[in-house]
Amino acid sequence: MSSTELPSVAPASVLPKAAPVRVAEGERLRSVGLPGITLTVRSRPPTRAGSPPALYVHGLGGSSQNWSALMQRLEDAVDGEAVDLPGFGDSPPPDDGDYSISAHARACIRYLDASGRGPVHLFGNSLGGAVATRVAAVRPDLVRTLTLVSPALPELRVQRTAVPTGLLAVPGVAGLFTRFTRQWTAEQRVSGVMALCYGDPGRVTPEAFRHAVEEMERRLRLPYFWDAMTRSARGIVNAYTLGGQHALWRQAERVLAPTLLVYGGRDQLVGFRMSQKAARSFRDSRLLTLPEAGHVAMMEYPETVAGAFRELLAEVSGAEAAGSAGSGSAGSGSAGSGSAEDDGARMSSTTNSGS
Repeated sequence: MSSTELPSVAPASVLPKAAPVRVAEGERLRSVGLPGITLTVRSRPPTRAGSPPALYVHGLGGSSQNWSALMQRLEDAVDGEAVDLPGFGDSPPPDDGDYSISAHARACIRYLDASGRGPVHLFGNSLGGAVATRVAAVRPDLVRTLTLVSPALPELRVQRTAVPTGLLAVPGVAGLFTRFTRQWTAEQRVSGVMALCYGDPGRVTPEAFRHAVEEMERRLRLPYFWDAMTRSARGIVNAYTLGGQHALWRQAERVLAPTLLVYGGRDQLVGFRMSQKAARSFRDSRLLTLPEAGHVAMMEYPETVAGAFRELLAEVSGAEAAGSAGSGSAGSGSAGSGSAEDDGARMSSTTNSGS
């Protein structure tokens, strides 16, 4: 093994048990064993019987907790579950050590196939947005609608603020960073993450900040924390270089599900300019732009994102009802932004021919 590589991680069966993760009121947490992986799934039972299923997929360094605020606001609309990807949250590393976009997508597909919950309303943020795009492209039967918040899709001109995250993929950098930041407190680390991911870190409540610090302290005690971060960052970089049918933008063009795209004007990790390319690439897309939001709009403006999804859900449900009644297909039309908070949100809708 090269001295620049991180050591391999022991199988999940022999890893030490970490401190328990936080479970908000009304949420449930369970462990699901699948071939080669064990996933922790956070769920919020719907308030209405018969609600359609939804699955939420977090980003790099995140966990299912990133979706708690949105899940709560949609509990009357969908039967929501949020997955901890292998090596993140409360899920142990995958047995094969594969953290590629394709491996994360396979994990989601395996779970959906095993649970029989598909087709679902699929949500993804950042890394999870790339994963959800791949799932929707290769298994359209599992996805009813797709909602992407700042999806990590390839950019030719990466923002300077995103470069440090990309450098994690370089062998040896994670080890250097670990040594350099050894004296940093959990509070300092969380403050740095929030400054990078939020359009306005001042929106974070003291309680939410305290919970984030507790989670950071828990993660730093995990023996595989940096390995999962590094290999997943490498997986994003590798996915950016793929061509042909496996290219992420090519797969975006293959997505059949009605798609809601959410981009923040203050996003320091995914360029806001990519919102227009995404709107053109996904053949049945609606674009919600939040000028004041950063990289995690579903955490900063959950009410606005929930409102936009409700519009999508109503549109899709109406089209399905019209189709079943034999009244012809419904056009995508224009979605309004009546659900927007005081954040200057803008909603537009496009239908593309795809290729």
